[in-house]
Amino acid sequence: QVQLVESGGGLVQAGGSLRLSCAASGRTFEAASAGWFRQAPGKEREFVAAISWGSSFTYYTDSVKGRFTISRDNAKNTVYLQMNSLKPEDTAVYYCAAEGPPLWRGVPSRPDFGSWGHGTQVTVSS
Repeated sequence: QVQLVESGGGLVQAGGSLRLSCAASGRTFEAASAGWFRQAPGKEREFVAAISWGSSFTYYTDSVKGRFTISRDNAKNTVYLQMNSLKPEDTAVYYCAAEGPPLWRGVPSRPDFGSWGHGTQVTVSS
């Protein structure tokens, strides 16, 4: 299994930016897709973005399209989520996921990923 550690969360005002990082150790997550999910208080964990192992495919949930960008550096075993124009409704715990499916199949779902991080809190104030 891959061990994942997220970082980069914090408190930011609406309209601001944050960059989340997800560092993998143990067996690397190369050759598999990776993604970000988020969970707000009282809500289910939801898909945010995913990227294929070669970065050819990316998917975003509609609410973050044009504001968030997922990327990865396989040489550094790290996946990133650049979040711009943040809104209060983006407030959540953000989770990194790895060992995901081939993205040519379409948008992945939570059960498709084999490894998860412990999450990093993102709070956007109005």
